[in-house]
Amino acid sequence: MLVLKIGGNEIDDEQFLTRLARVVAQMRETPVIVHGGGKEIAELQLRFGVIPRFVDGLRVTDDTSLAIAEMVLSGRVNKRIVATLIAAGADALGLSGVDRALVRVEKMHHPSGDLGRVGKVVNVRAPVLHDLLAQHIVPVISPISLGDDGAYNVNADSVACAIASALNAEALVFVTNVAGVMQDDHVIPVLTVTHAETLIKAQVIKGGMIPKVRAALDAIASGVRVARITNLEGLASGGGTIVQRKV
Repeated sequence: MLVLKIGGNEIDDEQFLTRLARVVAQMRETPVIVHGGGKEIAELQLRFGVIPRFVDGLRVTDDTSLAIAEMVLSGRVNKRIVATLIAAGADALGLSGVDRALVRVEKMHHPSGDLGRVGKVVNVRAPVLHDLLAQHIVPVISPISLGDDGAYNVNADSVACAIASALNAEALVFVTNVAGVMQDDHVIPVLTVTHAETLIKAQVIKGGMIPKVRAALDAIASGVRVARITNLEGLASGGGTIVQRKV
């Protein structure tokens, strides 16, 4: 079983989505896709006069920002991915964590301040996804999830980690625009948790790759057996960088 996490920068690229859909349509195993929102949430916030604010990379989400996040994540972005998959020949269904109470959350309490309606995952209804996968339907999941008092915004990496863990997935793959984690112009085929931390401190892993590796490390910490960072070519061929607890 495979879970794919598609980031915001990739979602903004129409050609990337078209190529992704072709790769997924040709897969023997039906994957689960979890996606973020790209730049569209921030752009719509500004249109509504809301200044985007972040605390440790988490979007501060008041009621207006939550409504915007729902419109973008569960609406425009989710349906754009579903439509592209179907056009490529895959059978796909768009969901959010709210639908069928797929992803249950509680309010996240952060030491740096109140994040508003930002949630922390407490449960995933894995049978909902098993049923879809058994029918070869690709679940495309927006990270808007369900709390006791309604919807919450949740970091897409966190939702992907929780779903991969609940499904006991073989791997969680972070699909990006680079072949993997690079060192001396070569892809590092395998990274252990300790090695990854060492390379981050040595600034071998730097810039935009740091949050990708951190997300992979979070996946391992949450119980996912293997996390992989790769591009579409690596997704199709099995290439990229594998991050695991130990060799």
